[in-house]
Amino acid sequence: MEKTFIILKPDCMEKRIAGAVISRFEKAGFEIVASKVAQLDGPILRAHYAHVADLPFFPDIEAFMSSRPVLLMILSGENVIRAVRELLGPTNSQEAPAGTIRGDLGTDMMRNVVHASDGPESSAVEISRFFPELA
Repeated sequence: MEKTFIILKPDCMEKRIAGAVISRFEKAGFEIVASKVAQLDGPILRAHYAHVADLPFFPDIEAFMSSRPVLLMILSGENVIRAVRELLGPTNSQEAPAGTIRGDLGTDMMRNVVHASDGPESSAVEISRFFPELA
């Protein structure tokens, strides 16, 4: 079975919609194989967002993602990476269609409720970063 890494972001936690998001994953047939609540800090966020850490908007991402505890999860299932990304919709919630998680629950590009791995390689790296005990 394929695995993917998920972060229920600060906006998800603040709005108290984590249960609604998890319910959509479970209804799609995916299993939660690991989860934990964590307060993310600068070093792990710089590693996670290394591809944009040198850009001018990174401080906004860092401030947002460290603003409150988040829920980290590993989901397992057949084609889970692709299917979760379809459930989420586009990264920009304003462009996500109704019926997708981001379209129904997100606000904008950053406050889009959920981060999900975009491929098998990033999933493996992210799982080892946030769940080193399982790597």
